[in-house]
Amino acid sequence: MSRRHVCSAVTGWFAGNNSSWRTHSCVQRSHSCERDIPHSFVNSAIYTTFFTILTTAAVCAPNPLAPLTVSEMRSAAAIVKSSGRAPNTALFSMIALQEPPKDAVLKQTPVPRRAFAVIYDYPSDQTWEAVVNLSTPQIDSWKEIPGVESPITGEDSGLADRIARRDPRFARAMSARGIRDLNNVYGVSWSAGYFQLPGTEQGRVVREVFYYGGAGQNYFAHPIEGLVAHVNITDGKVLDFLDIDRNAPVSRENFDLTPGATAPNRAAPAPLHITQPMGPGFEVKDNEVHWQKWQFRFGLQPREGLVLYTVGYEDGGRVRPILYRAALSEMVVPYGDPGGGWFFRNSFDAGELGLGVTASSQRPGLDCPENCRLFDAALADETGDAHTVPGAISIYEVDGGIAWKHGDNTRRARDLVVSFLTEAGNYEYGFDWIFHQDGTLESRVELTGIMSVKGVADDAHDPFGHMVAKNLLAVNHQHFFTFRLDMDVDGVANRVMEMNSKPMPAGPQNAQNNAFTMEETPLRTEKEAQRNLNLDSSRRWIVVNPNAANAFGHPTGYALLPGENAKPFAAADSWVRKRAAFLESHLWVTPYQAAEMYAGGDYPNQSRGGDGLPKWAAANRSIDNTDVVLWYTFGVTHNPRPEDWPVMPVYDAGFKLVPWGFFGRNPAMDLPK
Repeated sequence: MSRRHVCSAVTGWFAGNNSSWRTHSCVQRSHSCERDIPHSFVNSAIYTTFFTILTTAAVCAPNPLAPLTVSEMRSAAAIVKSSGRAPNTALFSMIALQEPPKDAVLKQTPVPRRAFAVIYDYPSDQTWEAVVNLSTPQIDSWKEIPGVESPITGEDSGLADRIARRDPRFARAMSARGIRDLNNVYGVSWSAGYFQLPGTEQGRVVREVFYYGGAGQNYFAHPIEGLVAHVNITDGKVLDFLDIDRNAPVSRENFDLTPGATAPNRAAPAPLHITQPMGPGFEVKDNEVHWQKWQFRFGLQPREGLVLYTVGYEDGGRVRPILYRAALSEMVVPYGDPGGGWFFRNSFDAGELGLGVTASSQRPGLDCPENCRLFDAALADETGDAHTVPGAISIYEVDGGIAWKHGDNTRRARDLVVSFLTEAGNYEYGFDWIFHQDGTLESRVELTGIMSVKGVADDAHDPFGHMVAKNLLAVNHQHFFTFRLDMDVDGVANRVMEMNSKPMPAGPQNAQNNAFTMEETPLRTEKEAQRNLNLDSSRRWIVVNPNAANAFGHPTGYALLPGENAKPFAAADSWVRKRAAFLESHLWVTPYQAAEMYAGGDYPNQSRGGDGLPKWAAANRSIDNTDVVLWYTFGVTHNPRPEDWPVMPVYDAGFKLVPWGFFGRNPAMDLPK
């Protein structure tokens, strides 16, 4: 699988928070795309001044948050290549927008278009970061980042596979398992992590695992168990060749996913068509969405995948800000098998692989409802060339059930879904943002795809997983998703309150022992804000604006309501916990810093821990009445079952951001019948 770099050609600017967003169309000939008038959450004075300047200037510029277009990516790559600063053998690990400072965006300060590029050279094992000014054009910044490894790519799999096959132990291991046709053996690179093992202190290291492809197209169902090549790609050497579990047969049972491959198809259900004869109820102009009082922008970034920008809700003739930026920051999938072929499987799928680069094209009626609208994304490969991935993001309306009801008074709800799918090796993930008419914003992750299975003998007993087919056992594992939520509730100055409910002690004021209270506690420093869920107190958190009052004189706010969650089972001193120390708390809160984007650090591949969120929060900065960022982690513990095989039914988890004193009453009261 080749490495790809994703971003959508989104455009548009911001209008002030005391005015409805306004747009116009123009054509920027160099990119042949429509552009919008700026819109941002700033005060009315700044808005009025800026809008006056804008309307008197015949200038059409892209939105400062618009991800790079195909032509901009190619230009950035050409500028880097022509600079002579990197060897001719260097490749691009990432090309994306260098997002301008938040303050500049909100104040409408003009900023040049810049690209951010990560460049990696295999022969020298060097990594560089470049900031390319596309307006000049020139390189504004160039620096080597010593001691780091860029994300795993298809190039790594190819190199590691060739190195492993040159080792004579490879052919011997296949022969011992009765595999003669080596062309039917597929190698897949796993990130090696870090375990303080000999030979791993220097160089680019991966672990190559192998599958048999002669029993069907779904080779993930045919692991060659106990065979792992620990490869130093930089040195071109196999550090260790694990060859164990030869008594575990390679499954030859067909588990292809094509119709009728594993069982006869059932009778088709009665047709169900989703139609909107008058068209969708939302408007999209250059990736700026207007729907049922919601306004926001969306895009796709190579590392994080789907990103929301400048989310606001129209209330009383003005758009009130809620979020500046929201996206998955990191995810980690630790497996619970201590065996030599499994202990290292702790993928950081965002930072080590990139979720945006493996975006899937969506198809109406299959990956999204038939009434969906599809939006393309631009991708750049290792050479810096770029192309378009069709249908990388879908937007559609769905029936939302009953919005509210009492007696004969009922209103039916409608939801808006913004969806993105990604294929991270054997697993597939769907990431949805769901906008509700009552002001709720829901984040939903859908887990599906093919579980990682191991081959086992007929009479094997293995406490680390569950049998899902003859000679196949799926290993226990967990999925953790950490979201970065740059909150701007009614403005940038916010405070985080923790809600805890508790029973009232027995006494004269609680004679029947039924009373309970809820207490709100401000979290004023980063250390205070490292919090975990507590079922005993139904713990939740509210982001309030202490400078904005609702109709009752209370601060306006939005609450984070958790859904399913878990704690990691890997020991606190394990290497995966050291490298993913952000899992220590479900909630972290930090003051906004533009460079603090990724919970596991900028370069988690082969990292040794100590980077990212825990490092920043160790400063114990003030988070009171300032621009705050919430980091929320939720986990799913997957104990496999036969019903998850050969492909896993969709399992979803997530959280909600709900208005908490943001409005004076139910904002969905105005829904028509």
